[in-house]
Amino acid sequence: MIVRPSLHWFRMIFVLRGSVLLDILPQLVITTGFATVVTFLHGTLFERKIPLTFVPFSLIGLTLAIFLGFRNSTSYARYWEARNLWGEILNETRTLARQSLTLPDDASHARSFVRRLIAFTHALRHQLRGTDCKADLSRLLEPHECERVAEAHFKPAVLLLMAGEWLRDMRERKLIQPVLIPAMEAPLNRLSVALGGCERIASTPIPFTYAVIIHRVIYVYCFLLPFGLLDSIHGMTPVIVAFLSYTFFALEALSAEIEDPFGTAPNDLPLDALAWTIEATLRETLGEREFPPKPQAVDYVLN
Repeated sequence: MIVRPSLHWFRMIFVLRGSVLLDILPQLVITTGFATVVTFLHGTLFERKIPLTFVPFSLIGLTLAIFLGFRNSTSYARYWEARNLWGEILNETRTLARQSLTLPDDASHARSFVRRLIAFTHALRHQLRGTDCKADLSRLLEPHECERVAEAHFKPAVLLLMAGEWLRDMRERKLIQPVLIPAMEAPLNRLSVALGGCERIASTPIPFTYAVIIHRVIYVYCFLLPFGLLDSIHGMTPVIVAFLSYTFFALEALSAEIEDPFGTAPNDLPLDALAWTIEATLRETLGEREFPPKPQAVDYVLN
């Protein structure tokens, strides 16, 4: 995620980091260069004038804008849902940590339960990004617990199971009144729902055909555009083509980037920072004051 102070409107024009300009620069240079060649040749190709006007491009541009708007809206909806799910994980783990300290007759057993919740958060982060969670689990769990989780394919689900087993043990030892069990089962169930929601977003991309259609139409539109503008604006054709190409290419690149909100691209969710916040607040609930190092933004990008 891009983390920047508020910029002056003039400086905002020249921002590169997080603007996807560097990602689309090759396509932009090619289309602008092609428009320059078309302008120099006065719209002729193999000694034949290409008979195009701006009218069909107005109609196609409207359709293309609708398609791009749909894809960007869909991608941002996935991004925002993912952020809401992680917000729910924060709320529910806080609730469970508080309950583990206040509902049992003996709060000395809460530490292992809360550490399982923290481990769940990190395991989910690593699962969504396809990274190794061994280091985080080894500092949070007992060795036998680490071995059990390491053998699992869906590690966050196993950690939720282990949290439920803690609740069962507390009930069997009569340290929590049976009437209070549903109060802690409800947040655990909502964590399971949040886990499933994150897995659904990560494993279900936007149908590929949408990306193919938009990609093809954008390139055909941008390469034919100079033939339709040349007779009207003459030497300004490459400039207008560059501006319109930047708009379409950038919107396509941005929608593709935030389609998977759990990645490590500059505009994706800062899962490292979100997991750190959850760990810090749960440790503080336990009365601890030593937290792992807080993630820092590198070149204005916070992971």
